[in-house]
Parts: sequence; C-alpha cells; structure tokens
Amino acid sequence: MITAMRYNTQEKRLVLPEYGRNIQNMVSYCVSIPGKEERTLCANTIINIMGNMFPHLRDINDFKHILWDHLAIMSDFALDIDYPYEVIKREDLYVKPHRLPYDQCRITYKHYGRYLEEMIGKATECSSGEQKDSLVKLLANHMKKSFLTWNKEVVDDSKIFKDLEYLSKGRIVLDEDSHKLTESKNILMKKNKNSMRRQGK
Repeated sequence: MITAMRYNTQEKRLVLPEYGRNIQNMVSYCVSIPGKEERTLCANTIINIMGNMFPHLRDINDFKHILWDHLAIMSDFALDIDYPYEVIKREDLYVKPHRLPYDQCRITYKHYGRYLEEMIGKATECSSGEQKDSLVKLLANHMKKSFLTWNKEVVDDSKIFKDLEYLSKGRIVLDEDSHKLTESKNILMKKNKNSMRRQGK
C-alpha cells in the first residue's frame, strides 16, 4: 500500500527552525513522557544532541543555559522538569527592547554634519597663529568635500567661507583672495576614481 508523502509545508511550523524537524519531534515526545525522572533524562539527551549540532558555539558564555532556554521555547513551556538553570519565561520572550535615547541635537547644515560644526566651535577657541590657520583651512576643505558629496555640483569657495563664518558665529572670516581651497573638479575627480576602484573598474 502506498502512503501519501507529507511535506514540510503540511507540518506544524517550527518554533526554532535552526534545530530542524527531528529535534522538534524529540522535544514533543519528551513532553509526552509521563514520568518526570524519565522526562528529565530525555531532556538531557536532547540538550547534548542540540549542543553537538553547534560545536563552534561552545565557547560562548552561558551556552548550556541558552540551550535549556531553547528547549523550553520549543516545548511551548510545557516541559515539566527540574531545569538546571532558570529558563526564560513566556512573558519575557516577546518583551520589546527599551527605546534608544537618540540625540536630538539640531544640525544647522546636514551636509556638513554635527561633528564638523563642533570642530568649528573648537577652532574658534584656539589662539591665533599658524596652527589655528592650518586647522581652519583643513576644516574649510573638509566642508567643501562634504558639500560636494551631498550636492554633486561645483561650489564656489565664497559659499564655503560664508557657511564657515555663519557656523563660527562670525569668529572665523576668510576671503577668496588670500585663501584658496582645493578645486571642486579635483575633489569630484578623486571621488570618481575612488568609486571606480571600489567597483573594480
């Protein structure tokens, strides 16, 4: 007599698919064993099999504890044994993580970013001299690169100097005659070369 073949799609959905159908069947059988002592022996055997499936994870802290948690989950918390660990509870299984307190700090120009604004603030506190001039020029060039990253078009140095003056609250003022930044075309050309190199062209 030919028996109809059962497909996985006809079976009950696996709670933890990584362990497979056979382990799930073992767990279901373990739950059905009437004697608690025999159930416990069966549970320990299943834990050993589960551990052998992922030997590379044995160095992880609380690896055994995790396995017992998984056993409890696969049994739908119906396995009545004396667990060697305090296993996870059903109500703790779907607890939503706490909301992360994202920084709501306002960014004046998003294409420059908050950190660059903070660096400009630090630059205004530096004493006048060659070191401060070098830092300001470095920041201005970085602003130009950031601007071109977001806007993809040529930008005049006057625009960068105007934004720098605004972000520094008027404490850093540069003029085009005595300060020259990297040419827009050179920045864009370098960006294109780096992009092509990453794509292996």
